[in-house]
Amino acid sequence: MKNDAGDDRMSSALHLLHRAGQCADEMFAVSVGEVGLTPRQFAVMNAIANSDEPSQTTLVERTGIDRSTMADIVRRLTSRGLVQRRRTRRDARRYAVRLTDKGESALRMAEPAARNTDEKILAALAPTQRELFLKSLSRIVLAVDPEQRNGR
Repeated sequence: MKNDAGDDRMSSALHLLHRAGQCADEMFAVSVGEVGLTPRQFAVMNAIANSDEPSQTTLVERTGIDRSTMADIVRRLTSRGLVQRRRTRRDARRYAVRLTDKGESALRMAEPAARNTDEKILAALAPTQRELFLKSLSRIVLAVDPEQRNGR
């Protein structure tokens, strides 16, 4: 699928997925405003909110974010006062993570931005294509990420 200038960037799945991600990140950043969360931080906070003091390992499994990136995200959220970490009773090597009151407030404020971003992205497709698009993205993730495929 070449454009008028003979540029074939529009036929590369790798490039298009990257660009789509960049566009989505930018839309989210504009929409989330002063809350200042990134899409990954939002995903982590949402996973924390939907779990009972999960470990960072549990968050890796639920979000698909790699361990080192997860540790960095949790560290940043902790330094902003949005998340608290503490060692678990069962395993002193693990941290249990929970949202602070400030984190719960930030998550509530960011939720409309996430919905708005999803709506803007999906608005580019006909209503009949939206579910298939989401299923296709999920299928890609499961096909290329062995950890997701194995139930992580």
